[in-house]
Amino acid sequence: MTNRFGSAGIVKAAATLAGLGLVGASVTGCTSVDNSGEGSTLQRLQDSGTVTVGFAGEAPYSFMEDGELTGATVALHREIFSNLGIDNVEGVATDFGALIPGLQAGRFDVVSAGMSILPQRCEQALFSEPEFNYTTALMVPQGNPQQLSDMQTIADKDVRMAVLTGAIESDYASSLGIDAMQVSSPQDGMDAVINGRADVFALTGISLNWMKQNNENAPVEVTESFVAEIDGVPQVGAGGTVFRTEDTELRDAYNAELAKITSDEATYLSIVGDYGFTAEEMPDPNLTTETLCEGTA
Repeated sequence: MTNRFGSAGIVKAAATLAGLGLVGASVTGCTSVDNSGEGSTLQRLQDSGTVTVGFAGEAPYSFMEDGELTGATVALHREIFSNLGIDNVEGVATDFGALIPGLQAGRFDVVSAGMSILPQRCEQALFSEPEFNYTTALMVPQGNPQQLSDMQTIADKDVRMAVLTGAIESDYASSLGIDAMQVSSPQDGMDAVINGRADVFALTGISLNWMKQNNENAPVEVTESFVAEIDGVPQVGAGGTVFRTEDTELRDAYNAELAKITSDEATYLSIVGDYGFTAEEMPDPNLTTETLCEGTA
């Protein structure tokens, strides 16, 4: 992302020390990947031994820590791409809302952000099968003075809400008629709550809990996670890796390796467990990318 930090200096320092310092430049220093030459993207990546991923700096999915690209999706990518003969994973930091446009423009080969699989996104890119199941949570000031617990309580009260630009919570807000403040990074959302510019910041529960755990002295708390409901319909969330529409061979090869991981709890947790993920985040085998893309999940 281009603007990783908000204005709360103490939180900025804590976030940097905790690995939540999110850079605004390419980790690799490059601005595009080489799509020239003959052969498929899979073959090109295997020949070069390197895959470049776009990431948005949302811990614990994909972020920078001590100068190294890390996170649950990065760990999955290192495992899967290595099994495909691609041993090196490099990253380019990008605003969340610019990840798919950046992919289409050739700035990177895939998106590594645990991005929610949504019908409108499926019109622009290919998604892997689900890698994570999602629930939403709210970051609020200590004591939760507005007594917020879910999206509907936000809609029912005159409160100021912050959402990450391009994230699923932004869509929830729009559907409920909430005029939410857009922020470019999770840190900016946290800072907005601390500084009183927002009463609540909505994001995936695992991201907000990670931020709180790594900023223990920040005067915020995180509510219990929940499944958002829009018009009475539970919004089942799942995220995956994103590929260009023409890269079906790469996506299919990736899915074959992913299935070996997500079908075995011990293997799955051995890869992503260090980032706060549990068996509850394992993808539901009955929830497929096809149904999510069709909006029938």
